[in-house]
Order: sequence, then structure tokens, then C-alpha cells
Amino acid sequence: MTREAFAREMDGLRADVVRMAEAAREAIREAVEALRTLDVARAARVVADDNRVDAMHLELEHRCTHLLALQQPMASDLRTIAAVFAITIDLERLADHAEGIAKSVARLAEMPRVPLLSEVPVMAAAVDEMIADAINAFLRGDVALAEAMAHKDDRVDRLRSQAFRTLLTTMLRDAHETPQALEMLLVTQNLERAADHITNVGERVIYMMTGELKELNV
Repeated sequence: MTREAFAREMDGLRADVVRMAEAAREAIREAVEALRTLDVARAARVVADDNRVDAMHLELEHRCTHLLALQQPMASDLRTIAAVFAITIDLERLADHAEGIAKSVARLAEMPRVPLLSEVPVMAAAVDEMIADAINAFLRGDVALAEAMAHKDDRVDRLRSQAFRTLLTTMLRDAHETPQALEMLLVTQNLERAADHITNVGERVIYMMTGELKELNV
């Protein structure tokens, strides 16, 4: 492979990481919208589409392995390939959390309806913003933007703690709403873990640009 061909492969790798991130972002959006409307059919599509994100992960992993095996990348390219390898794992898990929310929708649809927990759309909006930041940080090699994601992750953590207190109060007040409250707890847990995985992407961007493995989730 010539250097020009290798450069094209690297550009394609970056572009497909962004496509995978956008697919995971759309899965989260669709799952949360399905939750808002208790749209079981929409939730089922999120579950079915998870296979597409899984396939993207495996394909990108294979391409990373191929480039490492057949080329002798320079240090910066080597870091990019290693970062992409790790990022695809977190993006695949991000989509898994969308699937988890969608499965909660299917169960909630069979229960007496209760109002949507107010923290959920706020958490979902924060997660969506974090994914956008992660994509931009990756494309631009923006270390400062990647580092700033830690503060947004902290906000999601606080919202999840707030949601837990709200749901605990609900369960203590009315035992009949316990099943719905437990499902909402799972939803907030999936959103909180999604934010963690996006923050991991930020860590890999920092590594890609600086060679430093910096933990943001502290």
C-alpha cells in the first residue's frame, strides 16, 4: 500500500467512526422518543437496528487490525488506529444502552401509564450534546473540547442521583408505581452509562492527539 492509499484508508476510517457515532446517537434519540410516547413499534426498531451498529463495530475493528498488520504506521497514525479501535467499542456499548431504554419501553407499555420522569429528557439532551462534542473533538482533534466533556458527564451523574431520589420517593409514596419507577431507574442508569462511554471517547481523542492516557471519569 502506498502512502497515498494509506492516507485514504485513514480518512475512510475516521469518516466511518463518525458514521457509527451518528448511528449510536440516533439510536439514543429514537429510544428516548419511543419512551416519551410509549411507542412500542419505534422501540422495537431501535432493538433491531442494534445489529447494524454491532456490524459497524466489527467491520471497523477488522480494518484497524488490517492496517496494523500490513503497514508500519507512524506514531500519530498508530495512535489514531489504536484510538479508533477503542472508540468503536464505546460506541457499540452506547448503542446497547439505547437498546436497554427501548426494552424498558416495551415493558412500560404493559403497565398503567405514569408521567415521564422529568429528569429523563434533560439527561437525554445532555447525552446528545456530549455525542456531538465527541464527534467534533474527534474530527478536529480538539483536546480542550474532549476535556470539557468531563463536566457534562458530572452533570448527567447529578441528574441521575436526583432521579434516584425522586423515584425512591415515588416508590415509598405509592407501592403500585414501583414497577414503573424501577423501569425509569433502568432508563436513567442507561443514560448515565451512555454518558460514561461518550466520555471514554473524549479520553481516546486526547490520547490520539497527545499520546497521554488521561482519565476523565474521576
